[in-house]
Amino acid sequence: MTSSASDLLAAIQADAGPGQEVHDPATGELIGYAPIHAVEDLNNAVEAARAAQPAFEALGHAKRSELLHAAADAIEENAEALAYILSREQGKPLDGPNARFEVGACSAWLRAAADTPLETETILDDETGRATITYRALGVVGAIGPWNWPMMITVWQIAGSLRMGNTVVVKPSEYTPLSVLALIHVINTALPENVLQVVAGGRDVGAAMSTNEGFDKIMFTGSTATGKKIVESSASNLPRLTMELGGNDAGIVLDDVDPKAIAEDLFWGAFINTGQTCAAMKRLYVPDSIYDEVVAALVDVAKAMPMGVGIEGGNVLGPLQNKAQFDIVDRLVKSAVEDGATIALGGNPDYDAPGYFYPTTIVTDISPDNDLVVEEQFGPALPIIRYNDIEEAIAEANKLDVGLGSSVWSSDRDRALEVASRIVAGTTWINSHGGVDPRVPFGGVKSSGYGLEFGAEGLKAVGRPHVING
Repeated sequence: MTSSASDLLAAIQADAGPGQEVHDPATGELIGYAPIHAVEDLNNAVEAARAAQPAFEALGHAKRSELLHAAADAIEENAEALAYILSREQGKPLDGPNARFEVGACSAWLRAAADTPLETETILDDETGRATITYRALGVVGAIGPWNWPMMITVWQIAGSLRMGNTVVVKPSEYTPLSVLALIHVINTALPENVLQVVAGGRDVGAAMSTNEGFDKIMFTGSTATGKKIVESSASNLPRLTMELGGNDAGIVLDDVDPKAIAEDLFWGAFINTGQTCAAMKRLYVPDSIYDEVVAALVDVAKAMPMGVGIEGGNVLGPLQNKAQFDIVDRLVKSAVEDGATIALGGNPDYDAPGYFYPTTIVTDISPDNDLVVEEQFGPALPIIRYNDIEEAIAEANKLDVGLGSSVWSSDRDRALEVASRIVAGTTWINSHGGVDPRVPFGGVKSSGYGLEFGAEGLKAVGRPHVING
């Protein structure tokens, strides 16, 4: 059944009462009201999820996969309405790799989780004996999502969990509750009752998830600071954890590239979703011999990328989602300028204009120890650091206590692979940055978190291993 955006908003706001006001970050306009659930609502949801779980697991992989495909069909039938709500609430444009792209990723990840094989593994089979390992559902999974890709990352958390026979309780960011409420409403047209629930509360609800004994696993995407609090507060219950935390991804350009040939890919590696992506490239190391050429080519590409209100056609960059994030980006760019860095493009936002728009900003001749380099800006401001020796660049890339993604840019694949092998990160891309695939495991190291999502390894991470020996 296809619904309009107004139909979906009406459905998810039916029990909201006055609710939480949700505003468009591009215009400040009131979009609607999200329900404000309490810890009691969370407890009730967990209890219902636990009651529904055995029957859902008993359906078997084939039937659950069929249901995930039906949920993907429902998303596709309502794709434009979902994209509209997402654009209004998060701020990202409909066009480009943004709102429509994100909704499409939701259905793609559900289908991939449904179709990924997970067979019984034979560990040992010889004259000494036989041992196999299988994976069963854990029980109830708690999924705590972020505001930057609210729909897509929620599906990352729930797709594999549901495929394995778990039931799931989702807690969206208080910045983007409507997007996730609408998405779950659509998905639930294909699922049994209480298998997938959403509790749209504040930080008290998020905090209560990590102490609720009804969860067998918590999946969290967000800041390292919040992730550490979840680890600490969940210790008494010992739920399994998957933590996808902050990143400050480094890109290293080698001296054999054609700057113009890589400029657009560099741009999207850094500025996709207006820089509000955990695995975006947030610091770029470029050799002195081609530094000016790379900067010039990247500036030319950036100038051609329109920024504006998301629901207006043609824009590919939008506002920052909230005032707090705008202030972080603004502070870090000012810090760079005060430290002697040069603004090659952007800076100087219009503080009186509506919305949280920060111009696409490229910062050059910056110290590798400047705040804009060592802190995660999570916005449209890219520092480009000059280096003279590849050993220097690798050392700088590795010195921070983060390791989500990274990239190496070179016309010589073997040379790129050698450098990539020395970078400490969960993923290193060659001649691209940030692209994820539902078949390829993804996760961080160091303070960027732990645990894998996607593919067979992602299914195992939301399953309970059982070894049969004999």
